Amino acid sequence: MANGQKLGLIAGNGRFPLLVLDAAKAQGENVIVAAIQEETSPEIEQHGAAAVHWMSLGELSKLIDTFKREGVTRAIMAGQVKHKQIFSSIKPDWRLAKLLLSLPMRNTDSLIGAVAKVLADEGITLLDSTSFLEPLLARAGLLTQRAPSDEERKNIEYGRAVARHLAQYDIGQTVVIAESACVAVEAMEGTDATIQRAAEIMRGLEGTASTLSRVLTVVKVAKPNQDMRFDVPVVGLSTIEAMRAAGAACLAIDAGKCLLLDGERIAEAADAAGITIVAE
Repeated sequence: MANGQKLGLIAGNGRFPLLVLDAAKAQGENVIVAAIQEETSPEIEQHGAAAVHWMSLGELSKLIDTFKREGVTRAIMAGQVKHKQIFSSIKPDWRLAKLLLSLPMRNTDSLIGAVAKVLADEGITLLDSTSFLEPLLARAGLLTQRAPSDEERKNIEYGRAVARHLAQYDIGQTVVIAESACVAVEAMEGTDATIQRAAEIMRGLEGTASTLSRVLTVVKVAKPNQDMRFDVPVVGLSTIEAMRAAGAACLAIDAGKCLLLDGERIAEAADAAGITIVAE
């Protein structure tokens, strides 16, 4: 993909942007990083980017000016920006304020989609966030030693139906199910926090006459028309740890649409915790 031009990386939190940076460099790209002060790990400075420019979440004009000054015509968004951060902590500059006022809806897809259009209007094409990480996309089938039980299979089927309805409206992409009952739904808090909340709800049922099984199934789906340029579902070791702590024993994800940020180590950690992972 390298062609002498520079590649822009708009880096959110977590390991995702670090992996993209390393993979792009390995393919000969000169990477210019736009690091978000409220989100990006300082470790990004140690990964050999051609340049790292720090900016606040609302500084859209600075992002565009920086990329244009550096000669960036292609860019990738990688790494989560906490949804509640976008709508609470953001201090928009004039360009972003104008964009926010024009949005028909204030969900993540509307906002980031509008940013992508502004970038395109300025001559900066946004690439799929998985462009350099396709080997980390979940392959179809059973990814762990243990297969789902019959009960977990029922939870997966029900959970997928519920999650796809939520994803359709850009509410969240994760649901937590117990015995075909929806225990928790992701909104702005993120996957790991949703799993933790489900565990707290189940702990609250301890000692009651509830007939609900304590074994939790986590279902994480892509949106019906998932834009692979941004907000792609990701699973990492932290997800497996959150599940282990919550007593969740099954994880269902979408094949080809979910990034496994820690590769084979995710399956190893799941096997060690007795968790089954299936991608369909």
